Amino acid sequence: MNQQLNKIALLVNDYDEAIAFYVNILKFELIEDTVLSPSKRWVVVKPKGAGQCGLLLAKAATTVQKNAIGNQTGGRVFLFLYTDDLDRDHQNLLQHHVQIIREPSNEGFGRVLVFADLYGNLWDLIQPDEGT
Repeated sequence: MNQQLNKIALLVNDYDEAIAFYVNILKFELIEDTVLSPSKRWVVVKPKGAGQCGLLLAKAATTVQKNAIGNQTGGRVFLFLYTDDLDRDHQNLLQHHVQIIREPSNEGFGRVLVFADLYGNLWDLIQPDEGT
């Protein structure tokens, strides 16, 4: 059996503000932005690089969904973004006033920092050790 994750749905308040954050600040690629109805779009972004998994930016439509924005995992780190240069990306986050929850530290698997996206979802930014 050959399986892989292709997309992860991420609840957002607004499509355009989410695209601006992920594309302009995190430097993700906008893969698709298709209008499905007057209130719904199919918006996919993904980190630049070889990986195929993208984020489906899903505008919250119900009260339950709206209440889950920024807290889809109950306050735990939600997404893990690997980088080839943590220092570069850390400086980019600082320049764009992205909230750093935990400053860079060295761990057994590499260097890591924790940041919050525009809605408060927690991310690990990881530069793996060589060979990891």
